[in-house]
Amino acid sequence: MNRRMILLAAAALAVTAPVWAQGRKQPEAATTPKFTPKPDPIPVKPAPPLTPDNIFVLDLSNGGRVQIAMRPDVAPKHVERIKTLTAQHFYDGTIFHRVIDGFMAQGGDPTGTGQGGSKLPDLTQEFNDLPHVRGAVAMARAQSNDSANSQFYIVLQPVLKLDHSYTVWGRVISGMDVVDAIEKGEPPANPTKIVHASLASDKVPPPAPSTPIPPAALPAPVPPQ
Repeated sequence: MNRRMILLAAAALAVTAPVWAQGRKQPEAATTPKFTPKPDPIPVKPAPPLTPDNIFVLDLSNGGRVQIAMRPDVAPKHVERIKTLTAQHFYDGTIFHRVIDGFMAQGGDPTGTGQGGSKLPDLTQEFNDLPHVRGAVAMARAQSNDSANSQFYIVLQPVLKLDHSYTVWGRVISGMDVVDAIEKGEPPANPTKIVHASLASDKVPPPAPSTPIPPAALPAPVPPQ
């Protein structure tokens, strides 16, 4: 009897023994990953108070006006170049020679080919934290980082992969619909021109809105013979 009771007690102990006691590894307690906060991204430097002498104004052949807030605080040499060329009427009559839908509109070349520039020396890059968002304005360049001169482009849709590779010096604050209407193409069949470039401080009146010719002023149709 005693032996039978001992065997029954041993069997019961085997059933109730924890898993690890039967030759298996004791399971680890479930845990959640440790939270490690990421550092906040470096904020973009806030723009200084906007003054009329830092607003670049483009009157285009499509009848619209574009105003661009320039950022001399982050790209002083590039902004100064734009002001210098504007005072020389350098941009007047130039075309947007490379306009890619969903990407950007590029102009500022007196030859209209993408190969030209001004007689001034090329600029040293001023890469900064201003992003290539819609409406951003940056200087075009050749292979060298320090080859920007007179050509610039206006971003139609965000293209952040260009950040820190081209100098952003401004952003459209008025007339983005006019930019969207610039004739597309490489080159466009009927390129949009910069009729006149100025600074807001020049107080150039905006172009008169185009009005359709009234039907009465049209010549009478010639009847068929």
